[in-house]
Amino acid sequence: MTDHAPNALPLAPTIPGPDPAPRRPQVKFPAGACDSHVHIFGPQQSYPPAPNPGYIPHETPLTDLWRMLGTIGCDRAVIVQPTFYGFDNRCVADALRTGEGQLRGVAGIDLNTSEEALEDLHRLGVRGIRLHLKGNTLANELINASRLAERIRARGWHIQFQLRMDTMPDVAGYLAKLPVDIVIDHFGYVSAANGMLEPGFQALLRLSRTERCWFKLSAPYRLSKQPPQYHDLVPLVRALVAMAPDRCVWGTDWPHATRNDSGMLPIPNDGDLADMLADWIPDDALRHRVLVENPRRLYDFDRSG
Repeated sequence: MTDHAPNALPLAPTIPGPDPAPRRPQVKFPAGACDSHVHIFGPQQSYPPAPNPGYIPHETPLTDLWRMLGTIGCDRAVIVQPTFYGFDNRCVADALRTGEGQLRGVAGIDLNTSEEALEDLHRLGVRGIRLHLKGNTLANELINASRLAERIRARGWHIQFQLRMDTMPDVAGYLAKLPVDIVIDHFGYVSAANGMLEPGFQALLRLSRTERCWFKLSAPYRLSKQPPQYHDLVPLVRALVAMAPDRCVWGTDWPHATRNDSGMLPIPNDGDLADMLADWIPDDALRHRVLVENPRRLYDFDRSG
């Protein structure tokens, strides 16, 4: 599970924590609104990292998450397994146990994960798995995705992909053929500066024509260099929402555990991220669809495990 000796923990954070004072947004969120992409971390003694983690986050427990969600006006959330924990889903699972039906999960599994473990995760509220396509071993990664899709399809789960679509636009055709719904997080990491004609974004638009592809409107700071409003992302958001209004969901990516090759990315205030929705999706009815109706369907919020 981890090669860290218990007395070596906790490891000091190597990335910033979230803004400790999220402001209340001007945009009023509707009842049942869902933040569809968040993470929780710690304590390390209870939930140690996977071997050789790429970063060490600050502890951001479920109580901190609920505080942020209450401030911006979200009633529900989807906790996504971070790479920090590898295939050890205990942190997500323990949070789901206390969620009273208002939390769902996206897990990290591999081909060795038992059917019993999958059933336990489903009962707790997991409705998908997350895979990272890195590109250097893409052929093997796609074979793995296909095998995992066969394992989860009977439960109605989806596969959420983190990938850099601008470096692998041709993968869109393969993803569209998988026998389960797919979710592209963080806009497929396309560069907002390159605009809608960039091959990676055109690949996203091709995927948007398939009924099984969903998009997470999340983490604008990962693909735009225009903080704090990220105006160059607006045309891309509106294009995706126009193409797939019933298959877009929104998320903060709290607590923003991220860095890039040139160092740390700016940590946003979650109230600012919430207020971007007024520019991204000006229509109230469409915003209700993205915040309430779409995540209700994708994450099966109206049913118990």
